Amino acid sequence: MMAHRHVLTAGLVLTLAWPLAAQQDSEEAERLTAAITALEEIMAAGDAAIPESILGDAEAIAVVPGTIKAGFFLGGMRGKGIISVRDGSGSWSAPAFLTLTGGSIGLQIGGQSTDLVLVINNEKGVETLIRNQFKLGADASVAAGPIGRDAQAATDAQMRAQILSYSRARGVFAGVTINGSTIRQDRDANRRFYGKALDTRQILFERISGTPDPVPAWRALLAKYAG
Repeated sequence: MMAHRHVLTAGLVLTLAWPLAAQQDSEEAERLTAAITALEEIMAAGDAAIPESILGDAEAIAVVPGTIKAGFFLGGMRGKGIISVRDGSGSWSAPAFLTLTGGSIGLQIGGQSTDLVLVINNEKGVETLIRNQFKLGADASVAAGPIGRDAQAATDAQMRAQILSYSRARGVFAGVTINGSTIRQDRDANRRFYGKALDTRQILFERISGTPDPVPAWRALLAKYAG
């Protein structure tokens, strides 16, 4: 397993307590619960799951559940998701909220709901993801991720990519290329969920104490499959 190194240092760590008034039954909590369910179901697929060796080496993992694809020939996407990063000790951060818009997944007619998983392979990919916004394929290289119990079938192009992408629609799970999509910080969702104005970098790299449900379940799931 590769060593995980981040800009997080002991001097940078700041404990942030969230107000008790933060709502645990909010839209953001529902988004987080949907991401947990999507990743659990994907990893329960056995031979069709994301290889645990891929997740074990991940620097960050993002899940965008229920992404909507729509269009005729040239399609678009929109969705809301979450992202967490692994710190130097191997623990996973609390999730920051994000949005995904634009782009296309090949030839498509009509609309379709898809769960997307992004596995970020290196620090450069993480630094790109925590910008205010960036475009997949332009600001960060993306490749369809390998599936199965191991990653031996991965090509050199896949292993060189900063981000591996996966999708699941109508029960079918596979690696997929989603170049052209734009990912943005969802500062409003961060504020509503944590009860204070926090940007993505603060949430991912500064320790947050007393995080509301279902954050512990999300972090436990990441520890289980990408520990």
